[in-house]
Amino acid sequence: MCGIVGYVGNKMASQVLINGLKKLEYRGYDSAGIAILEGDDILVRKCKGALKFLEEKIAGEVIKGSVGIGHTRWATHGEPSDTNSHPHTNMDGTISIVHNGIIENYAELKAKLQAQGIVFKSQTDTEVVVHLLDQKYKATGDIFKALIETLHILEGSYAIEVLCKDYPDRIIAARKESPLVVGLGKGENFIASDVPALLEHTRDVYYLGERELAVLYTDHVDLFNFEGEKIIKEPSHVEWDIDAAEKGGYEHFMIKEIHEQPKGLTDTMRPRIVKDGSGKPTDVYFEENKMDDAWKKAGRVVITACGTAYHAGVVAKYAFEKIARMKVDVDVASEFRYRDPILDKDDIFIVVSQSGETADTLSALRLAKAQGLKVVAITNCVGSTVSREADDVIYTLAGPEIAVASTKAYTTQLVCLFLLAVKAGKLRGTLSDEDATKLLCELESIPAKVQEILDGKDVIQKFASQQFNKDKIFYIGRQFDSATSLESALKLKEVSYMHSEAFAAGELKHGPIALIDPQTLVVAIASEPKLYDKIGSNMVEVKSRGATVMVITQDAGDAFEGKADLVFKIPECSSTLASLLTIIPAQLFAYYCAIMRGFNPDKPRNLAKSVTVE
Repeated sequence: MCGIVGYVGNKMASQVLINGLKKLEYRGYDSAGIAILEGDDILVRKCKGALKFLEEKIAGEVIKGSVGIGHTRWATHGEPSDTNSHPHTNMDGTISIVHNGIIENYAELKAKLQAQGIVFKSQTDTEVVVHLLDQKYKATGDIFKALIETLHILEGSYAIEVLCKDYPDRIIAARKESPLVVGLGKGENFIASDVPALLEHTRDVYYLGERELAVLYTDHVDLFNFEGEKIIKEPSHVEWDIDAAEKGGYEHFMIKEIHEQPKGLTDTMRPRIVKDGSGKPTDVYFEENKMDDAWKKAGRVVITACGTAYHAGVVAKYAFEKIARMKVDVDVASEFRYRDPILDKDDIFIVVSQSGETADTLSALRLAKAQGLKVVAITNCVGSTVSREADDVIYTLAGPEIAVASTKAYTTQLVCLFLLAVKAGKLRGTLSDEDATKLLCELESIPAKVQEILDGKDVIQKFASQQFNKDKIFYIGRQFDSATSLESALKLKEVSYMHSEAFAAGELKHGPIALIDPQTLVVAIASEPKLYDKIGSNMVEVKSRGATVMVITQDAGDAFEGKADLVFKIPECSSTLASLLTIIPAQLFAYYCAIMRGFNPDKPRNLAKSVTVE
């Protein structure tokens, strides 16, 4: 989820681009760069790090060009570096592009281009696009036609801006699944990945639709579809203030990021699912994975993490045992590092960390490596310490997560772990081809089902308005749902400061039921049909003692009729994957409770996004 901007006008483009990128720093912040048409050349300036380093780099220059593109990067291919920063150019420096998104077929395209003598400078998928575009341009002699031909070859999601030396009066841009907004000025026009970069200059915009292109000139903008046919649309007028615009019109980053989960899940799983000629998913492929032999002979999986990432590991324990039939131990990293753990050289060690910099998790990783174990890191940050020190790394591709309480990072971690369990099951021969295909088909349906839950969020909002003053909230569940209960309770206490705990439902009678009274809310999570009677009995027990009860379930019938004050139904899916759905209502409930109690859910007290000290 990078930030991109473009400008065509009469002002010095460099300052317009830098100011626009400042408004988009929340979208990406590991590097930044600009490309500007300066006389007969394209001048490129870019560097690793925060945008301020780019500002310092060009502070002594006078860059007079008035047409340019810019980029703040959130790395997905290649670690943060000057070379991997955008913009990227063709070999003779006549075409420059910036890109937000993921090119899924970049590896095969890169191999073909290299075989034809193209020399790559970076590790990015984006550089493939500019070299392919260059080839098409040399064949057609028309940059617009060349871009359309290129787009028909690319697979994945992208928002692309193109600068060409031979067309100094324009910027060409295209989008597929990644947003682009055109800003309409007087004697100047703008384009950006998000509205905040435009509000300083204009509030009249075109929102580019799916598979649409824009060609920006100083005095007008032309819009086209991917077939090159011109289209007409009415501009929209933006009423948001800048603060609201950064959040996409949402009140807080937390709710924005909850709503970004369908895209994050799609981006994370789609490049990793292998399909046959008919489009049927058959296997899992991790570009980064170099450990197939280790998985085949592994005796055990050990998963270590902290907080929300630890809860993802608990879900993964059930997934690996059920899908791959592997023994799994899950440890809180802060405990693991201070004991003398019993490890075997054939164990697979998985660390999960949103930031890749969590101190306790790093220490656990180093302890495992010191004992000769192979380590897989799952993280959202390319170039982070865990990604550098692990033997293998799997990136979640969630994009920057600004709110302190994790939402989309958690669900994308789950996707990576589910995919890894399928991969392990296939490698070890414990998962049949038929069952693997069935699971992967189900997994592909999850983003749409998450969206369905989000579309019904008003039910959760209303229930939160009735329950936000409860003294105690208990989450209960069995198997996968017990693991989801842990994350649900954490999310609520993080942002609303309500006392919440999670229990395996069968443990209620072993102590916790003594706390049940009319000021208690019990949230039961029930995604496993064969356990509906069991969890239903637990609900009756707490309701008879005065508690209010909500059940989150995929039951399409009346298994919980009369046993709950609210039955929130999620779309039906395999109980193995239901954790990706049952957590969504819990995230929404936590958010709405925080709002109704008057707290800012983006910045909960006493908490930091990344815990880099003990």
